[in-house]
Amino acid sequence: METPEHTPVERPAGSIPEAGWLGRWIDRGGLVFATGIVLSVLILMNEVILRYVFNAPTIWAHETVIFLCGIAFVYGGLYCCAQDRHIRVVLIYDAIPRRIKRIFDTIISIICAAASAMFAWAAWLMVQRAAFRPDGTFRLERTGSAWDPVYPGLLKVFLLIVLTVMAVQFIILAWNYARGRK
Repeated sequence: METPEHTPVERPAGSIPEAGWLGRWIDRGGLVFATGIVLSVLILMNEVILRYVFNAPTIWAHETVIFLCGIAFVYGGLYCCAQDRHIRVVLIYDAIPRRIKRIFDTIISIICAAASAMFAWAAWLMVQRAAFRPDGTFRLERTGSAWDPVYPGLLKVFLLIVLTVMAVQFIILAWNYARGRK
């Protein structure tokens, strides 16, 4: 069934074809981070039982849950990019013809690639302070709590990686939109 040029079309779940091979990999990786959210719920349930039933709380549950949710949310931005499920003002976008949308998508992807690259640069500056001592030796930033895991340093390194991959994903999207290729 043909739809008018300005009517939005429902599409199946998963990365969009324009996202290419990288989008497919990002889509598959989403399951890992979704599992992390489920794991964090189980950790919290365990902590509630240990704390309020056995009066034996752990020192690791809170920081671990924050870390698992943090990396899932950071990855969520990349996941939305590959699936083209990011926030968009559709008042104008949905009213324009598909061929003009392709031009908009190309321009938006180029702008998003530049923004992602700039945020990746800012993340690199954070990683320099969070992962390296002043003498240049590698040492990840720690929480400073009684348990003192390296979660802050890991999260900052992960953010750098995700933003870099996001910039590449937007370049792939811009290229495929410009070529009109799926």
